[in-house]
Amino acid sequence: MGAAKWRSHPANSTRSNEISMSDVSLAPPRRARQTLNVREIVKEIGPDFVSSRIIYWSDLLTFAFVGWSAFAIGARAPFGSLLYVVATLVAVFALLRAALFIHELSHLKRGRIPGFELVWNLIVGIPLMIPSLMYVGSHMDHHKRMGFGTNDDPEYAQIARWSRLRIVTFVVTVALLPLVLPLRWGVLGPLSRLFPPLRRLVIGKLSTLVINASYVRPMPKGEHCKRWDAQEAAAAVFVWAVFGAVISGWIPIEWIAQWWIITGGILSVNQLRTLVAHGYENEGEMMDAEAQLLDSINLRGWPILTVLIAPVGLRFHALHHYLPFIPYHSLGLVHRRLLAELPQNAPYRATLRDGVGTLRGIWRNATAPPRARFSASRVAREV
Repeated sequence: MGAAKWRSHPANSTRSNEISMSDVSLAPPRRARQTLNVREIVKEIGPDFVSSRIIYWSDLLTFAFVGWSAFAIGARAPFGSLLYVVATLVAVFALLRAALFIHELSHLKRGRIPGFELVWNLIVGIPLMIPSLMYVGSHMDHHKRMGFGTNDDPEYAQIARWSRLRIVTFVVTVALLPLVLPLRWGVLGPLSRLFPPLRRLVIGKLSTLVINASYVRPMPKGEHCKRWDAQEAAAAVFVWAVFGAVISGWIPIEWIAQWWIITGGILSVNQLRTLVAHGYENEGEMMDAEAQLLDSINLRGWPILTVLIAPVGLRFHALHHYLPFIPYHSLGLVHRRLLAELPQNAPYRATLRDGVGTLRGIWRNATAPPRARFSASRVAREV
């Protein structure tokens, strides 16, 4: 790629195939280009848009193995011992990485990596009670141009305007979710097949990982029905099999407690990561392309901590919204190329935030009056 120049266009632009957030014009030494659209990006760095089966499989299997091994070690270790604490932390962060492949599944084309979704559900999704149907199918509503940041977006809420108590509740209460997940899959799921009104409630409100409480999941149709049938049946069988094993004494109750601690830890860490995925300043109105970009965040800061909390490419969240079809293992490379070639006043650079600093800003703004609250996107637009 040659030296790049960023250029913004009005929100009502309807030109096809152009980057949704803003246009990037290239000026190669021999031939100037007017704009760089999606097709041109693919042509320039095409290999970076191909999902590597080796990387996907090795990454998932490695961290699933490490996570479940650490889970078993922690479950056998004396509660509160150093071994227990270390093993539990390893299990939380290893299984967090494995679990967050659910995000990649929502973007992978069916058949691109054969068997990947099935294996993920068998070794991660079903055991953690978060089968892929909870994200695949609904997550793309978060990427719709006209729906982002509105009530139709399952993954957007006005967090920037929340109180401190609500923010704390948002993070803490998700740790209680593992207590009700067995009820969802083992009881309500099967019963909803017999009672249509309950089915609509279970599908609309109890089957999706959301932060927008007003979001209602539509009923699955076509091929999606088969996915729902298979995953709901598998989850129900798993719940009752574990319940029977506990009653029979085959599985110690301590192992169930360890499962809840680790699953709750995974969800809590991911909830913290969610807080720094966007600015969450929109009040339900449709946002233009540049506003959507500036509301998304690329995390920087301590590399190891950032990778642990936002694995599988999620630390490049703004870039992911900019080019959602890039596989997670290529986001870092493309991000570095953009930073090397874009001018200093490019809106993309305004997406770079320090994770800890962003959390501090959210906490500080939670007590500030509305007019005094810091708006990173507004400042970036004024620069």
